[in-house]
Amino acid sequence: MRLILLGPPGAGKGTQAQRLVRKYGIVQLSTGDMLRAAVKAGTPVGRRVKDIMETGKLCPDDLVVDIVADRIEQPDAGKGFILDGFPRTTAQAQALDRMLAERGLKLDAVIELNVDPAVLCDRIASRNAQAKARGEALRSDDDPEILKRRLEAYWNQTVPLIDYYRSRRVLKTVDGMAPIETVANAVEDALDGAR
Repeated sequence: MRLILLGPPGAGKGTQAQRLVRKYGIVQLSTGDMLRAAVKAGTPVGRRVKDIMETGKLCPDDLVVDIVADRIEQPDAGKGFILDGFPRTTAQAQALDRMLAERGLKLDAVIELNVDPAVLCDRIASRNAQAKARGEALRSDDDPEILKRRLEAYWNQTVPLIDYYRSRRVLKTVDGMAPIETVANAVEDALDGAR
């Protein structure tokens, strides 16, 4: 099963992806996590994207497509994967389609977590408060000013993917404002309809 989870920062993509990983035995491929790991490890890619990420901008398409292409070749992605945070633009979606087609693969579904933008900042603030209470460092991209830029980038660049995937008849929209369990059930129902 090959899936994409779409939704703005704070929509719950990571939470839902973890549930799907457990249920279907597939891997979650978060480009954000992959890029943050590269920055932390000081790899050439990490050095290239560090400043970009810290300002809340999107990384260059070619770089992200290359990271995803390399990652889906790993043995643990053989049963399938969930892309979280990629693609973010129509150009990336087209590049992903080409890359998958070259490997004889296609997407099974794209799940959009539809959320109220006004609630997202509250969700991120809550996530930050919980991380602080646990003594964890805050994600640099959850800083309120950076979050504002990330949300603007999402609305300007990523929202067109909804029409892109709807036209390919793989888009399933789920109410991301519902409780976690309700969202999980709706995602599973959408996936049952996609197979």
